[in-house]
Amino acid sequence: MLSTSELAWFALVALALVLTPGPNMIYCISRTLCQGRTAGMVSLAGVALGFVVHLLGASFGLSALLLAAPLAFTALKVAGALYLLWLAWQALKPGGLSPFETRTLPHDPPRKLFLMGFMTNLLNPKVAMFYLSFFPQFLHPERGQVLLQSLSLGAVQITVSLAINSMIIFFAAGLAVFLNRNITWMRVQRYVMGTVLGLLALRLLTEKRTA
Repeated sequence: MLSTSELAWFALVALALVLTPGPNMIYCISRTLCQGRTAGMVSLAGVALGFVVHLLGASFGLSALLLAAPLAFTALKVAGALYLLWLAWQALKPGGLSPFETRTLPHDPPRKLFLMGFMTNLLNPKVAMFYLSFFPQFLHPERGQVLLQSLSLGAVQITVSLAINSMIIFFAAGLAVFLNRNITWMRVQRYVMGTVLGLLALRLLTEKRTA
């Protein structure tokens, strides 16, 4: 099974991912700013269900891939680290946007908010890439139960994502006002996340792996 240090590193990757602006964060924040915290939390519940669907698909898929093509499984590890570097560049490149920029959306009922949150996550390539590319970095086929390891990683990722997004939703209004008035803090947010992602990518690329 996975060690505590491995789970801690994975939690850090999950934290960097959730703090990197993407469709899920932008949708939840936009709904919160337009309709309030309750709407944001309903939207987040839909996002959470999307995570579960992604997790189950990736976990069973990676288990099957390991049995059918071990070399492809190794290739996914390298691809995952390179993807982290790409995300780092997206955060650091000039002209990066903040998810706290105000967006106007129509008011929708809870059912639609939930379904839109679900579909936003289900169709989010960032989540699919995370599961398929990053999970292999932390899986150890030699320890057996790859499926169980994948589900454990997924539980950590979903917990981190829901915890962080819930806090962001709760403080969204105040954060939006503060960040939109303080351009420097918006830049710091991007630079810190980009640096963390880059360092994690280098660690994954240089780490010695056991067969």
